[in-house]
Amino acid sequence: MTVPGIETEVLRPHAEDAFAGELKALAAADDRPRPARWRLSPWAVATYLLGGTLPGGTSRTKSGGGTVITPKYVGPRRVVEVAVTTLATDRALLLLGVPGTAKTWVSEHLAAAVSGDSTLLVQGTAGTPEEAIRYGWNYARLLAEGPSRAALVPSPVMRAMATGAPARVEELTRIPADVQDTLITVLSEKTLPIPELGEEVQAVRGFNLIATANDRDRGVNELSSALRRRFNTVVLPLPATAEAEVDIVARRVGQIGRSLDLPAAPEGTDEIRRVVTVFRELRDGVTADGRTKLKSPSGTLSTAEAISVVTGGLALAAHFGDGVLRAGDVAAGIMGAVIRDPAADRLVWQEYLEAVVRERDGWKDFYRACREAAA
Repeated sequence: MTVPGIETEVLRPHAEDAFAGELKALAAADDRPRPARWRLSPWAVATYLLGGTLPGGTSRTKSGGGTVITPKYVGPRRVVEVAVTTLATDRALLLLGVPGTAKTWVSEHLAAAVSGDSTLLVQGTAGTPEEAIRYGWNYARLLAEGPSRAALVPSPVMRAMATGAPARVEELTRIPADVQDTLITVLSEKTLPIPELGEEVQAVRGFNLIATANDRDRGVNELSSALRRRFNTVVLPLPATAEAEVDIVARRVGQIGRSLDLPAAPEGTDEIRRVVTVFRELRDGVTADGRTKLKSPSGTLSTAEAISVVTGGLALAAHFGDGVLRAGDVAAGIMGAVIRDPAADRLVWQEYLEAVVRERDGWKDFYRACREAAA
């Protein structure tokens, strides 16, 4: 919604808008077979997610004139290839992983690359009703005119079926089990009955479903075996190495920082590496050298949380410091991420500070900053 006389700029553009230049360049260079109603071939969709360089083009280039496709996902290539291939079949795709493994991010970019529309979205919560997946009614028209197509309010899933596009269901396992099972007929029969009208909506070619789920958070509802069989499950792993995770955090912080007009943080990589190291060690329950076993806190300490900590630190450095990301800028954010249970997690954090951080060469400033943040 725009307000007359006020210039607005979207805080977070949809993937198809933010990377429109890359999608256009890929479409122009893509001469491979495309499934029905796909804007790109499976190869081009995978390239869009994993990154690469195209010959020629007018988008962002490097020496030699090739269009650079920036990586949207840093992880195993085969994971992306299997996910993309699944969408080209009649099986739905379930992206499974612990919180913070980029499930939503991958889901959005898959939909953007396949159909150019990532907005056909159902957000799963404990209160998601059946109407959010099937359809609802405009009750004023329903009471005035009775059941009719004009009074029907289609869900994102119904619109995706009618137009031959992928629909997205976020946090599928947060949706009550009886509502989840509404998808069984959609996925098995590729049809959505409308008994009030004696009609049905049949999915046209190009339709599929991308769902995300995790089994670590509270409030999870297990999928029935009947529903799980309708999905091909692809597990998104945590970054395999610390360097890979540092790269992911640095890329996303840079993107977020630009969208918020935050200045680039010179020499910020060292602090990013520290945040990633702390998160990985506490997450794994052992120091990076394998010598010291650690207690793990109750939180997941995901890559997404590391991105949030570093982005917050960057804002502190930009607005209340000299623009250089330092230990003091990330210390409070790390504490907030680690200490979820005020009693148990605080002890875990204090033990880690005293047994590991205090004794680590080159980390004295980080130790002091964390102690000050806890004071």
